Amino acid sequence: MLSTLRPKVSGIINSTQNSTTEKMQAICELLKENVPHYDWVGFYFRNGDKEELKLGPYAGEPTDHTIIPFGKGICGQVAVSNQNFVVPDVKAQDNYIACSITVKAEIVIPLFLNGVNIGQIDIDSNTPDPFSEEDERFLEFVNQEVSKIL
Repeated sequence: MLSTLRPKVSGIINSTQNSTTEKMQAICELLKENVPHYDWVGFYFRNGDKEELKLGPYAGEPTDHTIIPFGKGICGQVAVSNQNFVVPDVKAQDNYIACSITVKAEIVIPLFLNGVNIGQIDIDSNTPDPFSEEDERFLEFVNQEVSKIL
């Protein structure tokens, strides 16, 4: 099912009509609307020279977590580790920042530009342990596509 979204993601990226922010917003909405276990989809980016992430385009419930210090929560840990982080059960994570009581699992994939981790895509799910290797590969593809417009 995720493979059918790849051409749609590429189409959004290659569109000449919209701004970079509008394209990322469209990708968030596409993923949230078409993947049943993607309940919140958003991008975080390094906030200038600061050791923190700043919320970018997203689709889902509003969040208070618009700034996340490096090392804090799943997103902050990925900013430091440069590694994918799949959390099957958020309650089992000591360093988890709860965005919503309905969230059961989270996946965060770093976004690289010229080999540098400049941000990430973050997905929350209200379904326990829904993420597979297919999700990881698909979200890596999404980030590769997004990096083309940054």
